[in-house]
Amino acid sequence: MSTLKVTNIQNPSTSSGGVSIDTSGHVTVDSVAMPSSGPLSNRNKIINGDMRIDQRYGGTAFTPGSPSSNTYTVDRWQLTQELGSSWTFQQNRNGVTPPAGFSNYLGITVNSASTPTSGSYNAWRQAIEGYNASDLAWGTADAKSVAVSFWVRSSLTGQFSGSLRNGAATFVSYPFTYTINSANTWQYVTLTIPGPTTGTWNTLSSSGIEVFFDLGCGSSNRGTAGSWATQNVLGATGSVNLISTAGATFYITGVQLEAGSVATPFEHRSYGDEMRRCQRYFWAPIKDGSNTLGVAFGGGGTNAIYHPVVFPVQMRAAPTVFITSAVCADNNGGVVYYSSHSLAFPTTSSVQNMITMGATVIVHQPYHIRGTGATSEYSFNAEL
Repeated sequence: MSTLKVTNIQNPSTSSGGVSIDTSGHVTVDSVAMPSSGPLSNRNKIINGDMRIDQRYGGTAFTPGSPSSNTYTVDRWQLTQELGSSWTFQQNRNGVTPPAGFSNYLGITVNSASTPTSGSYNAWRQAIEGYNASDLAWGTADAKSVAVSFWVRSSLTGQFSGSLRNGAATFVSYPFTYTINSANTWQYVTLTIPGPTTGTWNTLSSSGIEVFFDLGCGSSNRGTAGSWATQNVLGATGSVNLISTAGATFYITGVQLEAGSVATPFEHRSYGDEMRRCQRYFWAPIKDGSNTLGVAFGGGGTNAIYHPVVFPVQMRAAPTVFITSAVCADNNGGVVYYSSHSLAFPTTSSVQNMITMGATVIVHQPYHIRGTGATSEYSFNAEL
């Protein structure tokens, strides 16, 4: 068998485009890179990388009231932080025009400046479920490299950073850097990260790989860029601290992590597909603004009307339900309020148990309940 060795294939009547092969054997067609590993579809292991899905806030601005390691922004993206209301997050914040091919982005504004101490941590994170990362074979001799790509824009310039980290208790992480050269200008970033051959990497329904974007961390939460090490760091030494500049802005979209050493164009999945992927981890029944969805209570006590829940997709794990302003008229014509309940459910596909909320009101897994004077809000959380 013989081998045909060429660098370009073109039609005789053209002077550009066609098929090109670089010195590493990577193929581009009309200047579009082809995957160097894995399938042509379902390449992106990031969910909601284009920031289209925002079930929690519906595009409204959100400012965390207090520090929390469980503060989510747009779907699947979590803020891990220590500074509370120093930030405002919003889908399509400030009306910036997104990069060509995108309709949405996440915008971050620094409300008040803070200088990180050595132990400070402020980062934006997505945890990739182990089932979705198992094909990378990380932690073995067959570990695959990944390409990370995204569009970013900031009012600040200089070296920014992030990291990849395992979700297991024994931390292994890889800090990476990228440079924003021009303020307030969208920039496309591509990175290639070798697969780690050591460490424990979950391959089931728990967190497998965690992707961080450093927004302002102290020295103990940063490390040397460009190598895997047994360390728990969220960014790289010497990077810009966004949190240190009041009014600073940071925008990001098109985040992709895929097998291989070449970043391919962002995988645009259908809106319905992306929504279902998000609903595996979080689901909030839709309210139409007029509060007409759901079921009105007919009375208090054991006579309360209820509505069973059937989840749109099987959730990752038994979810926690968060109930806000549940209202029901009791048997005496008064109003009974139940708010901020957090209840653990025993199944992942549908909940059938009666839940007792207080001494008099029993609710059977409400889908969206309309009571006297207000409408309840329910959400189901099975995030990593």
